[in-house]
Amino acid sequence: MSYAVPDACTLPTAEQPFRVREFETLFTSVREIEKLGPTRTRLRLTGEPDLAETARDLTARETECCSFFTFTVTEDGREAITLDIEVPPQHGDVLAALTQMARDAAGGAA
Repeated sequence: MSYAVPDACTLPTAEQPFRVREFETLFTSVREIEKLGPTRTRLRLTGEPDLAETARDLTARETECCSFFTFTVTEDGREAITLDIEVPPQHGDVLAALTQMARDAAGGAA
C-alpha cells in the first residue's frame, strides 16, 4: 500500500518508507478496528509478549517526528493491547490513511 506522508512530518525522507513498514508490521497484529470519529481510532491487537513494548517504542518515535499524533497504548493482557490514536481535526485525513493502512495490513479487520 502507498501511504502519503504528511507535510508536518519531520522524519527524513529516506527513513519514511522504513517507518511505514514498521507500522505495517505492527498492524498485522490488529484484530479489531473501531473508528471513534474523524479524529480518533481504536485498534485492538494481539501478538507476542513484547507487543506493548514494540507499540510504545514505535509510537514514541512517530510522535517525535509527527507531533500532532497522540498514541495511547493500554495492555489488555499479556499478549493483547489497545492502541488509541488521536489527531487534531486538520489531520483527520492522515488518521484515515493510517486506519486504512491498519485495515489493509490486518487483512481487512473490521
